[in-house]
Amino acid sequence: MVLQHVWGLFTNPKREWEAIRDDECTIGKCYAVHVLILAAIPAISGFIGTTQFGWQIGAGDPIKLTLESAGLIAVLYYLAMLVGVFSIGWMIHWMGNTYGADVQLSQCVVLAAYTATPLFLIGLMELYPVLWINMVVGIPALAYTVYLLYTGVPVMMGISEDRGFLFSSAVLAVGLVAFVALLATTAILWGMGLEPQFTR
Repeated sequence: MVLQHVWGLFTNPKREWEAIRDDECTIGKCYAVHVLILAAIPAISGFIGTTQFGWQIGAGDPIKLTLESAGLIAVLYYLAMLVGVFSIGWMIHWMGNTYGADVQLSQCVVLAAYTATPLFLIGLMELYPVLWINMVVGIPALAYTVYLLYTGVPVMMGISEDRGFLFSSAVLAVGLVAFVALLATTAILWGMGLEPQFTR
């Protein structure tokens, strides 16, 4: 069933992680029923928000992107999320032996995909891109994502909670480094002439 585990991750995460583990989902199925759908939420919401509503700095007029510029950014944003989920899953798999976990790559990608669920869902806030509202709602979503990571790693990787805590901390560090690298890449691309185009 499409998106069958989303509700359970918010109501009873530990039990839902066990159900996700027992599903033994492949990478393709995980992407088809979860990642491809949820990753579209922030991309589409961002496209609509930046072209229809724009954002305001101070008391000035809203700043909007052109349809072409917003469309390109939305596509790249979507692709970055798809690649990001797989990359984090691959890193989890790569680090697994260090923490005594011996699971398949698919299990690690599934862990990364379901951990990102709150971040995908909070993408709805990009429909109306007001910075302070996005921060107020986004910070709790980020905190819950971290919570899902710390509850999910021991269950999905089949290790003790003590090892799971250390493993989760390492995964979190990798995620932060990947985020900073993405920001740096964005800045470089903008400096090369691929910056957003604004409406007049």
